[in-house]
Amino acid sequence: MVGTMDEARIIEYFKNKSILITGSTGFLGKILVEKILRVQPDVRKIYLPVRAVDAATAKQRMQTEVIGKELFGLLKEQHGKGFQSFIDEKVVPLAADMMHQNLGLEESTLQELAKDLNIIVNGAATTNFYERYDVALDVNVMGVKYLCQLAKKCANLEVFLHVSTAYVCGERSGVVQERALREGETLREGTYLDIETELRLVGEPRQQLEDAGDAKAERKAMKDLGLARARHFGWPNTYVFTKAMGEMMLQEQLVAGAGRRHGIPVVIARPSIITSVHRDPLPGWIEGTRTIDAIIIGYAKQSLSCFLADLDLIMDVVPGDLVVNAMMAAMVAHSRGSSSEMAVYHVTSSMRHPAAYAVLYRTGWRYFLENPRVGKDGVAVRTRPVYFFRTIASFRAFMAVAYALPLQLLRLLSLLCFGLLFARRYADLSRKYSFVMQLVDLYGPFALFKACFDDLNMEKLRLSMATPPSSAAAALFNLDPKNIDWDDYFYRIHIPGVMKYVLNK
Repeated sequence: MVGTMDEARIIEYFKNKSILITGSTGFLGKILVEKILRVQPDVRKIYLPVRAVDAATAKQRMQTEVIGKELFGLLKEQHGKGFQSFIDEKVVPLAADMMHQNLGLEESTLQELAKDLNIIVNGAATTNFYERYDVALDVNVMGVKYLCQLAKKCANLEVFLHVSTAYVCGERSGVVQERALREGETLREGTYLDIETELRLVGEPRQQLEDAGDAKAERKAMKDLGLARARHFGWPNTYVFTKAMGEMMLQEQLVAGAGRRHGIPVVIARPSIITSVHRDPLPGWIEGTRTIDAIIIGYAKQSLSCFLADLDLIMDVVPGDLVVNAMMAAMVAHSRGSSSEMAVYHVTSSMRHPAAYAVLYRTGWRYFLENPRVGKDGVAVRTRPVYFFRTIASFRAFMAVAYALPLQLLRLLSLLCFGLLFARRYADLSRKYSFVMQLVDLYGPFALFKACFDDLNMEKLRLSMATPPSSAAAALFNLDPKNIDWDDYFYRIHIPGVMKYVLNK
């Protein structure tokens, strides 16, 4: 049950708490680590499992890939010369591996964690839409299982928060409800998803391919298997498919059947497309390229003449700091709860404060008109309009006429003239054409996503915040996308952030 909360209660909750955060080297994980350290310097410990061969390597990765990032600049200012000693006291890097039982940790470390931990946050994931099936299962499904096994050993655990994605719903229309996935649930009628069967299915061919010694063939076979299994059950790609399985694994381990007796409150945060930091600690900061950023980068490079998108459709986006605020508030709301039911939160904007793709287009057009890119020759690159295809069928038809037919002509010339130059050119363009068509196949369902996400649970969480929306406290823990002017955000914060932190890094 969500009680009344305010800034003080959220900050106070994390005092003297020991927290384990997986996925801390990722975009969202860094924002969470920084926020907790900044608002509650009296946190007891933050354990960060990172993939490393030993403790020294783990510490080095933490310093370079987490603490050393520009995102931590405000925290450094707060602590001055004492910053590093503060980090050494509060943050504990662990040489670990989510794909191994007990996370690959030594028994002594496991015993320490079992006694010490109050909160577990699982943010580790592989987000590649076309990931190897074995890797996606290991990280997004078995990684959840191994973390749940650790959670069951923790005597003082108050809450387990799992970061999923709103798109576990697959390709839908209408309103997607905030509810937990049922065991075995699929998106295709007449099918049943059994995780153990999927694990066995991937094991045998992987072993055969490994024995054959062809790494390239093995990689492609595993990728194709993941996509085939995802689509067999109704999901568009391997990423959202295995994230859905991860939620089912979480339910099996901590909520259903024998898992219920552990009484651990479980929260699932399902963000939509996570964009750059809106407000604190560093507006515009971002890592990695989101689907929508392909338009911005294409604009910047002037390599994008057309794109698959319907400007009237809603692009469900949420800044990273708002997602972290929601995660922290949800942890507080459900900690020490007696119920072992799963609380699901859609951290989204399509229902509460929707923004159409047209917002991104007009702000991008305005930004690059006023801030033109300079080419290699020192001349400003002219900003040209982009043509948008509203359906995958129309995009495929255009590509067939504009690229597929000329490619076949080039192939014919290479055969008739026996020209090595034509052959190389054909091979290069053919590879690029295949790559673009695969991207459309993988990302098309998201570019043309027609559903919106119910956020009734998030609304209850927002209403539980006793702090007035206009106050400084609400600014520190903003949960409401209505407080964001989307045109201003994209023009003044997100697009400059993509240019600075992604394109020019």
